[in-house]
Amino acid sequence: MTEIPGALALLRRTARRPGAAAGMALLAVFFLVAALAPEIAPYDPLAQSLDEGLAGPDRAHWLGQDRFGRDVLSRLVYGARLSLAVGVGTVAVSLLAGILLGALAGFFGGTADRIFTRACDVLLAFPGILLAIGIAAVRGPSFGNVLFALSVLGWVGYARVVRAQVLKVKAMEFVEAARAVGSPATRLLATHILPNTLSPIVVEATFGVARAIVAEAGLSFLGLGVSPPAASWGSMIGEGRHFLFVAPHLVAAPGAAVFLTVVAFQFVGDGLRDALDVREDTR
Repeated sequence: MTEIPGALALLRRTARRPGAAAGMALLAVFFLVAALAPEIAPYDPLAQSLDEGLAGPDRAHWLGQDRFGRDVLSRLVYGARLSLAVGVGTVAVSLLAGILLGALAGFFGGTADRIFTRACDVLLAFPGILLAIGIAAVRGPSFGNVLFALSVLGWVGYARVVRAQVLKVKAMEFVEAARAVGSPATRLLATHILPNTLSPIVVEATFGVARAIVAEAGLSFLGLGVSPPAASWGSMIGEGRHFLFVAPHLVAAPGAAVFLTVVAFQFVGDGLRDALDVREDTR
């Protein structure tokens, strides 16, 4: 049976990689900022001061103000809540559906597996971001619609990974031994097979959060994300692009936030992949 390290042991092994440690620290800061947004934000993110619109950074407003005079730093802090929530929420929904469908297809095989494979092939024929744009445009801008649009195809990648891992693990000797002593299918799947397929899924989910944050930023940039005046990093970039040469701070701050978050998730994903690679321990 493949040995899967506990959560704390896995975090320690991941943190040994300098890039992964930096990524984890940066993500901890972003999630802490999102959780404590009301206490950290210096102003109400919706409060307007039209006579100060497009003002640059100063002592009162460290990152300047947008065209309505709203404090950019406060909107950036509150935007972290929405952008991270979309990223984590999309992966959670996609992962749940992917694990369920992929595990059932890989374990039972036969007709179920053939239907699953053909359905995945059909869905993968659609460009993901274009389908998300179409769904968001039809359903309208809102948090729930963005989550739905990004999850429609998001589960396919996880399901294919789970199916491949289940096919490999169910042929191993310890699974055959459990089957020989009369373990029911549900027990085989839940106790013996799925726990030994989680390593690549955890890594894929980490990268998936980064992809979802970028996708949400793209939808919000096009006006298909959350409804205004709610702040997200993508919508802040979309609003600021019209004043790029007059007030570049409107784009620089949320753009840097998206960049740093995505890079941090990528570093953590790379560190998790190395930590879960058993070959690393033999080098």
